[in-house]
Amino acid sequence: MIIYNYILKTTATTYGSDGSSNQQLTLSDIAKGLTERRYRKVVVMVGAGISTPSGIPDFRSPGSGLYDNLQQYNLPYAEAIFEINFFHQNPVPFFALARELYPGNYRPNITHYFVRLLHRKGQLLRMYTQNIDGLERQAGIPPEKLVEAHGTFSTATCTVCLRKYDGEELRSDVMSGTVPHCPTCKGVVKPDIVFFGEELPRHFLKYLTDFPLADLLIVMGTSLEVSTWG
Repeated sequence: MIIYNYILKTTATTYGSDGSSNQQLTLSDIAKGLTERRYRKVVVMVGAGISTPSGIPDFRSPGSGLYDNLQQYNLPYAEAIFEINFFHQNPVPFFALARELYPGNYRPNITHYFVRLLHRKGQLLRMYTQNIDGLERQAGIPPEKLVEAHGTFSTATCTVCLRKYDGEELRSDVMSGTVPHCPTCKGVVKPDIVFFGEELPRHFLKYLTDFPLADLLIVMGTSLEVSTWG
């Protein structure tokens, strides 16, 4: 497998079956390999850094990151906005944030369309994203090629009766600043975002079969140094 990190490195390394490195590759080498279809099973892993050109702040950049700008929500600490126990006690801060992040407020950028191009050329095996902004779907990457590790706004579930909803059914409430409630049981309807304290989506387990098959792994917009939610 060849591993290439767009954000952290300008070269890539190939690894032999014994784990030893045997070749340094440049960005030009990787681009040429993609153009020549030498990589046919590409896995892409992305984080918040790919969405900042679309105007969405990342989480941890000092000063501009999301966690540094949550004072308006009167939280005990920044991460509480994504903790399931805090959400059950007070869902208002999350839905105030959701109003800003809800799909349709931002547009995909060149990075999202690069991954879509890989798909259109039949070279994308899977895209794993830590993002909840929905820009991958909006760019045209089909759900079967996408693993949204931290969940999605495209669907929602009642926290009491577990009734399922399409994300668009919540849009009017979210955009008006209202916490959406289930008409059946009056429970809070929560977008299917993975909060701290919840399990990752079962679809995430595709990595068990995807990674051994991949001939190229591209990592963009994430250091992969922070433990995933759930």
